[in-house]
Amino acid sequence: MSNETKAPGQIVTILLGIVVLVVVGIWLLAKLATSGFDVNAEVMSKEAVAARLKPVGESVASDAPPGMRTGQQVYTGICISCHGAGLAGAPKFGDAGAWAPRVAQGWDTLVKHALEGFNAMPAKGGAADLSDDELKRAVAYMGNAAGGQFTEPPVGGAEGAAAADPAVVGKKVYASVCMACHDSGAAGAPKFGDKAAWAPRLAKGLDGLVASATKGLNAMPAKGGYSGSDAEFKAAVEYLTNAAK
Repeated sequence: MSNETKAPGQIVTILLGIVVLVVVGIWLLAKLATSGFDVNAEVMSKEAVAARLKPVGESVASDAPPGMRTGQQVYTGICISCHGAGLAGAPKFGDAGAWAPRVAQGWDTLVKHALEGFNAMPAKGGAADLSDDELKRAVAYMGNAAGGQFTEPPVGGAEGAAAADPAVVGKKVYASVCMACHDSGAAGAPKFGDKAAWAPRLAKGLDGLVASATKGLNAMPAKGGYSGSDAEFKAAVEYLTNAAK
């Protein structure tokens, strides 16, 4: 016979060679498929990915009513999605080198860019519900963290007073705290919108009601357990009374 039978050792060697070639081929294909992707642990964290997947313009809720959020609250709820990791060319929070040329442009330019949008950043960072003062507070907060010396617009100023509208702020406070009892009438609380239950209380007048509610009454703790400002709490009381008139 012209063909010699291969020894078992040769067969094993050939099979091992084939396996190695297959493994190397798979590895090369994987490298080719993932080439160009520089994976950064910070950028790919669950929190960062979740923030980037959040719909544009969606604000993360905070305890503060609309218009009353501080710069830190706005940054943590909205701006961090890009400025936390320095995504899409956004200067990273606390990076003095990245912020220096921006801070040098001055307050008015920084605010203008934040309000109108700049490069990859949409107007107001995509959060249309932000008031102008809230956005300015966030700009000041981020700029100051990188060496700026800006002053945040005070919370509760002219814009803050306007934001304490019972139909807006009062409703939000009610939904976050008061409804736990007033929605169902639990623990003797007058039920929301129940005119008969609210009638003797309305007779005290708004100021009298606010004073009683602020101190606490019967089973209700002071301010119903609300930790916000007196102006916000008063708006909630007014929202409740308006619904029962």
